[in-house]
Amino acid sequence: MSTLTLDKVHSSLDFSIKHMVVSKAKGEFQDFDVDFSGDLSDLESASFKVTIPVTSIDTGNEDRDGHLKSGDFFEAEKYPNMIFQSKSIKKVSDDEYEVTGDFTIKGETNEETFTVEYNGTSKSPLDGSTVAGFAVAGKVNREAYGMTYNAAVETGGMLLGKDVKFEGDFEFIVEG
Repeated sequence: MSTLTLDKVHSSLDFSIKHMVVSKAKGEFQDFDVDFSGDLSDLESASFKVTIPVTSIDTGNEDRDGHLKSGDFFEAEKYPNMIFQSKSIKKVSDDEYEVTGDFTIKGETNEETFTVEYNGTSKSPLDGSTVAGFAVAGKVNREAYGMTYNAAVETGGMLLGKDVKFEGDFEFIVEG
């Protein structure tokens, strides 16, 4: 059994969504936590829970961040966290896995699958600790979570796409 502690300084969780048909709007969640249970040598039997406070959203624009926290999107006061709880982990190749679990956003829970790349472990030259790294990618349909706000664009199409792409890089301190 491995005990993994998330190193938030060396971790990130970003997202992007199609904007005005021709570009992407991007942002990040500045706060999140990952609880891991299992053994790094047998990831298919491991499980984890990711908790993301939606108030930590940062798109570089205060007005947009405020709108995203409102009832049009996350309704942050009523639903303060997004939560992903893994249900199964399937090895796809030497270092790639498909992780399926329940994702809860704004009180709606749907099964989602993300691709996880296990980057292995390394010893820190600074303090001798062992670290493990993972890269995560996937997308969800925001409308499946009750986030249907949108507007038509004069040239055709919609202001916002349905799919939100997530990318995360997570570094953990390994004990045991």
